[in-house]
Amino acid sequence: MITFYAGAVRITIITAVHAPSAPFLPEAYTSLCAQELPGGWEWRWVIQEDGRTDEVRPYVPDDPRVTFRQGRPGGPGVARTVALAHATGPYVKVLDADDLLTPGALARDLAALEADPALGWATCRALDRLPDGTTVGSPGDPEEGPLAPGALLAHWKAHAVPPVVPGTLFVRRELLLALGGWMALPASEDTGLLLALDAVSRGWFTAEPGLLYRKWEGQVTGQAAHVDTVELGARLAVTEARARALAALEWSH
Repeated sequence: MITFYAGAVRITIITAVHAPSAPFLPEAYTSLCAQELPGGWEWRWVIQEDGRTDEVRPYVPDDPRVTFRQGRPGGPGVARTVALAHATGPYVKVLDADDLLTPGALARDLAALEADPALGWATCRALDRLPDGTTVGSPGDPEEGPLAPGALLAHWKAHAVPPVVPGTLFVRRELLLALGGWMALPASEDTGLLLALDAVSRGWFTAEPGLLYRKWEGQVTGQAAHVDTVELGARLAVTEARARALAALEWSH
């Protein structure tokens, strides 16, 4: 049974989806329904199709907590940013269409930011979910606790990847809006946002896995275009430039 709290505070889940990943939406929904939140809190799910087709809607759950929108294609960053128009409440959680939340993930994110108003965002450990259903963790996760501003950028520059998974992001909505949402890039737009957040605010890392990151043949990050040398160089350059420009302003959350 779905319980709604009068005057409940909302967490908005934002999901960008395109036709190839749409069949995974029911599994993502199941993982979302399994989340337990403190009394007085509830979630709403905004699903934004990157395009206007007839291939996604059949997989959208019939649930009053779910909003489905469509728009002209512009990539996942554009879809998520457009979805912000329908976000309410103090927090936004990212959930890719092909990924799954683990039990308790939302409550852990919420507890971290509610306990410390100086924190702007939270991330958590992610496990790769292989096609056979098994999961594999990656080494190198930071220790649980606060992440100082600039720590992610330093790691990203040294290792070419951030030390946390951008797809696990839980963020204060007003801060997300102040930074303009996701970067207008064809890929790595979530890393760009994460490094921008890192430039202006402290974050939090939860060591308990909160996301199952699905590995499958059709995922965008597995396509050749994702590692095109010219495009990749441009993405890296503008991502770093934005993070450093924000840090230089000495504005902080």
